Parts: sequence; structure tokens; C-alpha cells
Amino acid sequence: MTRQRFGVGIVGLQPGRSWAARAHIPALRALSESFEIVGVANTSLASAEKAAAETGLPRAFADVAELVAAPEIDIVAVTVKVPHHLKIVKTAIDAGKHVYCEWPLGNGLAEAEELATLARAKGVLGVVGTQARVAPEIEHLKQLVADGFVGEVLSTTLVARGGGWGGSIAEKKVSAYLLDRANGATMLTIPVGHTLAALRDVLGEIAEVSAVLATRRTSALAVDTGETLPMTAPDQVLVSGVMANGVPLSIHYRGGAARDGDGLFWEINGTEGDIRVSGPSGHTQMVPLSLKGARGKEQAFRPLEVPASYRSGWPEDAVPANVARIYARMARDLREGTRTAPTFEDAVAVHRVIVAIDTAAESGMKLRGIASPSASAGAKLAPMEDGPRG
Repeated sequence: MTRQRFGVGIVGLQPGRSWAARAHIPALRALSESFEIVGVANTSLASAEKAAAETGLPRAFADVAELVAAPEIDIVAVTVKVPHHLKIVKTAIDAGKHVYCEWPLGNGLAEAEELATLARAKGVLGVVGTQARVAPEIEHLKQLVADGFVGEVLSTTLVARGGGWGGSIAEKKVSAYLLDRANGATMLTIPVGHTLAALRDVLGEIAEVSAVLATRRTSALAVDTGETLPMTAPDQVLVSGVMANGVPLSIHYRGGAARDGDGLFWEINGTEGDIRVSGPSGHTQMVPLSLKGARGKEQAFRPLEVPASYRSGWPEDAVPANVARIYARMARDLREGTRTAPTFEDAVAVHRVIVAIDTAAESGMKLRGIASPSASAGAKLAPMEDGPRG
């Protein structure tokens, strides 16, 4: 591409409440030297025109086909509900456009693999929005671990609240689809998936898992309509496993918000010290996080401040700031041929872990071979008998 700025077309924008309005538009406007928002496509031209007018975008497209056909658009941002990702991303790739798709990439591993294969064959850049990976606290945490703050990592434990899936939703139209496990937008796939992507960056690949998924709440109240809706998505996700480097792993996500605003406890224990990560919820991709640590003979944890260089030049709000960091990496990758933004292949790797968790929970068995490229949607993960490890 010869233009200095990349033209972006957004699919799925509802002013004032959608993720595109909260995150993508302020993120892209903060990076105006690299991006220009060309316009939006929604489910109808009227909806797109209303969204464009309210957000000051120059153009409304009649549909996705018209948007991807526009020569001034280089990147298609897909910010709609998960069940629609496959069709829209395929349309964009077929038109030769680069894609920023929100996580989860697909409704399951098979769809994610299909999209990664298509992007690779077409020679376009597919980026997935697992933005917790680039949060300043996560990047600093990764560096602290790499620099030996905790010494050799012995184990890691993470307990968090999922935010949603807690017995009520604010708006039926917006959130009811999250309650249906079949839609692929559950506590396991969304907050756990985002956090798994970050955890893998910090500690490495996950080699084996056993799991329990439970739907303890079988219904949820839609506050705006007063309706009680069925819920099949799990509101309890428990995972125990082992990282590829032998580090034991424990995760427990619970549906609903924390009573006291303390919704994340992640501890990394090592031979020389410990680090704790905390936040208001387990949605590590969209909340401010804090780090504390202690090492050697220290008896109390002390704050581990993130260097100012990690935050300088970015929006203050974690929601657009982390999305902006992904876009900035995407621009660099397109210009320089690097690979710094999370790709569709990275998304497939996280989807593979989620399939292993799901399969382990259903079978009651421990599964291994998760990190292997052969562990695709059509391949069986290797079961392990319980018992002593040889």
C-alpha cells in the first residue's frame, strides 16, 4: 500500500453502547496518523446512516458487500456478535481486505481454522482482538517474569469473576445471546479466552488440562424487559493443568460481578518471589490491572509500578487504549512486514485450548497435546489416565 494512512470500514456500530463505539472509534481516532475511518455497515442502510451521523463518520454503506468493495477501505473491522464472524470475515478476505476481527475469531475451533486458512491463502493480514496481551500491565508482567523477579516459576493460580453470566443481564437485545452456549460467546470463550491469551504470553504454552464446566444458574433475568431467560452457558469454569515447561496451573472463573469490586486474583509463585495481578473483573482485556510483588525475605507485597513508557501516548481508558495498541501493531505489521499483532493463527491456538477444556469437562479425562498443530477441530486430543506422572 502506498497511502500513509489505512482506510478502515467498521461492521457493526451502535452509538453509545456497542463495542465498536466504546473501543474501536476512540482507538482509531487516537491513531489518526495511521488510520482513517471510512464508514460503517450495519444490518440496514438506515441503521448505518444513523450510526454514521451520530459518530461523525463520512459514509454509510448499504451492506457488508458494498463496504468491502470500496477501494478506499484497506481494513475491515468486524465487531458484530460471534455467530456472524465467519460470513463477514470470509466476505472481507475474499475481497482482498485485511481484517481486524473481535475475539472469539469464530464460533468454535473449526471456524477459526477455516478463517486462518483463508487469510493465509489470500495473503491478507488477519488480526484478532485479544487485546489483554498488549495491556501495559501484562507486558510489564511478562518482562518481570522473563527478568527473573520470581526466579523459576513453580505454579500459577487465577481466580476471577466473569462479569456476566451472573443471573441477570441489563438488556435482552444486547446480551441474551451470551446465555446460549451454542452461540460461542460464553464466559469460557470471552473473558477466560482473553485471559488465556495473555497467560500464554507470560508463561508459555499449556500442555495438558482437566476441567469442570458447570451451569449452576439455569436462567437469567433481563432487567429491561423483566423476562426470565434460559441459560445454557456455564457460569463456573474450573481448569487444572500443566504448562509445557512443567508449571502447574489452576483457574476458576465464576459468573457475575465481584461484591467489592475485586474480581481478579492471579498469582505467579516462584523460587525467588511472587507476583499478584488484581483487577475489578476477570475481563483482563478491558479493565485496569495492578501488580504487586514480593521476593527474597520480604514479608509484604509491594506495588510494582508499570513504567510510564508503557502508557505514554495512549488513551487513559483501558478499553480504547488496549484496542489502540493492537491497531498500532497492525499498522506496523502492514508497513514493515513484521508479526507483532495477534493473528488468526494465534486465535486458533487459543481456540484449541478452549476445545481441550470443553472436551476434558465433557469426558472427565485429562487431555494433553493441546499445543500441537495437529490438535485441530478434526483431530482428537490425547486422553490421559489419572495417576502418577512418570
